Amino acid sequence: MKHIVIVGNGIAGITAARHIRKLSDYKITVISSESTHFFSRTALMYIYMGQMKYEHTKPYEDWFWEKNRIELKYDKVESINIERKNLQLTKELLEYDQLILATGSNYNTLPNINPDIKGVQGLYHLQDLEKLEENTKNIKKAVIVGGGLIGVELAEMLISRNIEVTFLIRENTFWGNVLPIEEANIVTQHLAKMGVKVLINTELKEVYCSVNQCVVSVLTSKDEKIDCEFVGLTIGVSPNVDLVKNTSIESRKGILVNEYLETSEPDIFAIGDCIEHKNPPNERKAIEQIWYSGKLMGETVAKNICGNTTKYEPDIFYNSAKFFEIEYQVYGKIAQVLPANERTFYWKNPENNNCLRINYDAESERIIGIHALGIRLRQATCEKWIRNKSTIKYVLEHLDEANFNPEFSKPFINAILEKYNLEHPEKPILIKKKKNIANLISRIFN
Repeated sequence: MKHIVIVGNGIAGITAARHIRKLSDYKITVISSESTHFFSRTALMYIYMGQMKYEHTKPYEDWFWEKNRIELKYDKVESINIERKNLQLTKELLEYDQLILATGSNYNTLPNINPDIKGVQGLYHLQDLEKLEENTKNIKKAVIVGGGLIGVELAEMLISRNIEVTFLIRENTFWGNVLPIEEANIVTQHLAKMGVKVLINTELKEVYCSVNQCVVSVLTSKDEKIDCEFVGLTIGVSPNVDLVKNTSIESRKGILVNEYLETSEPDIFAIGDCIEHKNPPNERKAIEQIWYSGKLMGETVAKNICGNTTKYEPDIFYNSAKFFEIEYQVYGKIAQVLPANERTFYWKNPENNNCLRINYDAESERIIGIHALGIRLRQATCEKWIRNKSTIKYVLEHLDEANFNPEFSKPFINAILEKYNLEHPEKPILIKKKKNIANLISRIFN
């Protein structure tokens, strides 16, 4: 019986295992040195904040794996012998017929900062959460370096324990290398409102520690000294290629794969955060470390291993996050700086942080991307508009179809349309009048 071995039990590796089992009777072994069972990595913050327990983050019961004949090994892969098709684990030698590498990412460090100082760390693995518990016990002040999504999650976690947070952001706004200036300013101001001290255009220069190697303060690039007992490194993550470094498997920043997720060596595939596409599909990035991308790669590699040759072809780009309580969604492409051949329509609620941005082609007016802060939109609808090359006017005329706000929530659609009409008086959109509830009830009962 063919033996499939998967290194890594994150969303990519586990999805591959589940779909291989659906499509075949192959022997499946999943190896991980991080955790005994698959868990939701995005839920780590809620464990720290006391809203969940670790067992609540496991999407499947522990008995699921044995029932589906998926063997889980809690062990570390020390090396790969490609010629003999085996893996050297800490505890044993394991042979394979086909191998899937789903080794994930490692958080980035700074060359001028010693990561072994007690109180300096990033947040990616389950072990990082355990280390965070130890490093933040009974502390009062923390510094977070890097203006990305993990950074804002870490800030929310620390503030939930009444730890004072100072955020060092290299750009002039939060996530300024991704968000257009208006959205970036909204998030930056909201962080300050939530109690985070935001220092823009500021980098970490040095960490000072005590005689027992514990953090006591930091020095910024502006020569400002900040007292703190913890430094969070949230300057992004990089593909974990440690396992292939001394092998013939080709890699650059990530493990190189073709459109079928095959590496340079026969019978070895790679998926998830650890990979780099030789030829990125559908204008996507060569390295794309997103949950649903890993899931789709797992499904695709399962088909290829089970004889159904399939290219990895992701659909419309999508991502979501939360900046404390502000929900964020992006569909398609929204450049941080608007390209010359594009136009943008932007609306913001003057009363709060709700905003909507739609970028579209200057000539054809077909939409290219959608941003939403504080407004829930239906994913399928937004993706359909971009896929069908709908125009900006069509999208706004049918905006209510994408409204995913809870029932009885305050509608924003008319205000959005009014702003568009002000900007485009030559081709206004008809605004539906709000129904008078009292008159409607009167017509029903009379």
